[in-house]
This record gives sequence, C-alpha cells and structure tokens, in this order.
Amino acid sequence: MAETAVSIDRSVALGTWVVIPVFNEAVVIARVVRELREVFPNVVCVDDGSGDGSWEAVRAATPHALRHLVNRGQGAALQTGTAYALRRGAERIAHFDADGQHRVEDLARMVRCVADGDCDIALGDRFGGDVTRVPAGRRLLLRCAVAFHRVASGIALNDVHNGLRVLSRPAAERIELTADRMAHASEIIDLIARSGLRVRQVPVTIDYTDYSRAKGQHWTGGFRIMFHYLVGRALG
Repeated sequence: MAETAVSIDRSVALGTWVVIPVFNEAVVIARVVRELREVFPNVVCVDDGSGDGSWEAVRAATPHALRHLVNRGQGAALQTGTAYALRRGAERIAHFDADGQHRVEDLARMVRCVADGDCDIALGDRFGGDVTRVPAGRRLLLRCAVAFHRVASGIALNDVHNGLRVLSRPAAERIELTADRMAHASEIIDLIARSGLRVRQVPVTIDYTDYSRAKGQHWTGGFRIMFHYLVGRALG
C-alpha cells in the first residue's frame, strides 16, 4: 500500500470497522493493519486457519483478532468478522484484502460515500482509472467475470471481484454470506443485485506486487469460483 496522507472525519473513522480475512499472510499483514489503524482504529482480522505465523502477527497488530482453527475460506472469514463488528455497534463495515493490494486513501473515499448517504454500498472499481496497472491476463479474467454477472445477476458493474467494499450497517445486516470460499465474491454481487440497495462504484488503484500476484486467482480458480457459485444458486 502506498503511504499517503488520508483525511477523514474522526467520528466517521471510528464508526467504520474494517474486516480483513487472513490466510497465510504473515509476511505483510502487520504492515497492512498498521497503516489501516492510523486512519481506522477498528480493524478486525480473522485468521482463517493459517499455518505460517499469521495468527501471532494479527494478535500483536490489533485487539480485534479472531481465529478459525481450520481453514473455512474467505467468505466465512468475512462473515465472522462482519458479525463481530455489528455486535460491537459498527455503523459501516469495510472489506479489505490482507495482501497489501489496497490503498487506505481509496478506502477513505469509499467510506465517505457511504457515510454521506450517497449510497448504501460502495464497491471498488479498478477499471475506473488507469487500467494499464492491471496485468493483461487478470484483466481478461475479470472482464469475463463482469460479462458472466451481467447475465447471471442482471447487474452492470465494471469490477465484480474486487475485495475492497464498504457497506452501511443496514446493508451489512441484509447481505449475509453463505458461500464459505472464494465463491462469496460472486454471491455478494448476486445478493446486492437482488437487494435493491443503492450501489456506487468508486475508482480505486490496485497495487500489484510480485507477492500479491503470486497469491492471486489464476484463470482456473476463476472458473472454479463461477462453478461453485452456480452450484450454490442451484441448491439454494
């Protein structure tokens, strides 16, 4: 994440709880949490059965450290963190990836959109700005996902698998994830499409590094997400 001065009203920052799902991110998670807590004091890390020291790192980085003893997947970690934050009176819930790809200043702009009442849900849009930052292979995969969701969910979004999101409290209470693993990224778009909630796409910058690229989804993973999503819809 780039270190940039961020300006946001203190009360808005305190009312926003940032949920980070963590799985084997011991190399970067302490820095990610530290930079976030400089602006947003309430950061909830959910260690999802990591085996690399991530749990010790998040316990040292934030007082709001939760743990799944076995790996349940990113969707389950987000739901665990969201439920925890709602119980503690969160006015807004933000989702933030653990690998250092997201920028705090982008999150602050998205939080302001929700806090000011411009929307119920703010979604990060990496295609709203300089698309040359997005690797060509990732760009193609993400464009395929956009087309898929326009057919499957009837929602026209530029970027459907961006982990940077902000939900108002009422929205977070209504959007309950049941897909434990990466299919949650598709499930949440489906839930938003059916909710009637006001959605705004906010241009954001994704900082692709060698580390984050190695951790990211490949095209085979993308097809698995779509398959699990379709199976979930059929069974639901």
